Amino acid sequence: MDLILDQWRRERPDLDASPMAVLGRLARTAKAVESTLQMTFARHGLDGGSFDVLATLLRSGEPHELSPLELTQAAMVTSSATAQRLNKLVERGLVSRKKDHIDLRSTRVQLTAEGKKVIEGALPDHLRTQEALLQGLDAGEQAQFIGLLQRVELNTHGFEAGQS
Repeated sequence: MDLILDQWRRERPDLDASPMAVLGRLARTAKAVESTLQMTFARHGLDGGSFDVLATLLRSGEPHELSPLELTQAAMVTSSATAQRLNKLVERGLVSRKKDHIDLRSTRVQLTAEGKKVIEGALPDHLRTQEALLQGLDAGEQAQFIGLLQRVELNTHGFEAGQS
């Protein structure tokens, strides 16, 4: 990043490229974190999307069951992405689909016993990986980091609505 900033200072000294230092590092870090987490998920035969669905169902509490819409909202992905994830998980026997007993046009997705076993095995490993990624940051620094990231995330909302 320092080389990139030096190059911009040389080529366009009239522009302040300093935001690139923050956002460039954020992007690189996010990519590295995602790659590290994917390795953890792979040890359990999962990918990030599958882990997310199974974890969402587990943390929803008994009977570990949600609608596809609830899963889509929890994962902040498209309904198409959720459907693809669910198809893979149903195929593997980690979740099941059943008719909603109240609205027979709707379905519910439920964690199977095998799915519960897989996610309960993967979760401690996932948390250890996250802890290792944050080693060197004490609780106060982590809280400060969370606050800073929340502020940057809030700034993105205008862009999502088509504003700039």
